[in-house]
Amino acid sequence: MSEFEQIRHQIIADPMNEGYTSRDIEPLFKATEEARIAIIGQAPGRKAEESQLFWNDLSGDRLREWMGISREVFYETSKIAHLPMDFYYPGKAKSGDMPPRKGFAEKWHPLILKEMPNIETIILVGGYAQKHYLGPRREKNLTETVRNHKQYLPEYLPLVHPSPLNYGWMKRNPWFEQEVLPTLRELVQSIL
Repeated sequence: MSEFEQIRHQIIADPMNEGYTSRDIEPLFKATEEARIAIIGQAPGRKAEESQLFWNDLSGDRLREWMGISREVFYETSKIAHLPMDFYYPGKAKSGDMPPRKGFAEKWHPLILKEMPNIETIILVGGYAQKHYLGPRREKNLTETVRNHKQYLPEYLPLVHPSPLNYGWMKRNPWFEQEVLPTLRELVQSIL
């Protein structure tokens, strides 16, 4: 059994995840020893949980478009790892989904990242991932953190979440498409 399979079994057996395990819901993440980029987002959505395929929604379509890669490459390459801040769908909130559970990423990400020695860049999608990984290095808000993305490279690349709920943000911040997306595409192309 590989290290990743052992970690998966530990996650399933963790009492924190009993509510999911009792319903036969598997933790949703992808990690390989060959991975060179890790995408860390919020948590799987309802559609992702039901299909057991991360980023399997409109946000995922947009993220793949931003990265300049096909759905096939996104899911099949061993060079891209997917580690949400929680590996289970946290439920519906008033607007969008509930936040990832506290303590989940803190417990499991270090164990998984330790087994991926070739990671060059961690793409931080949204505020939860940025808060966890950048901590006090973040700017005063998500917009400024993403605007100043170059100061975190090559270790991290902060992005806004590609959710349809953020269309307004995109219109108000045209620099994102002009400055950040070319950096993202160049990074992705350099590893594929």
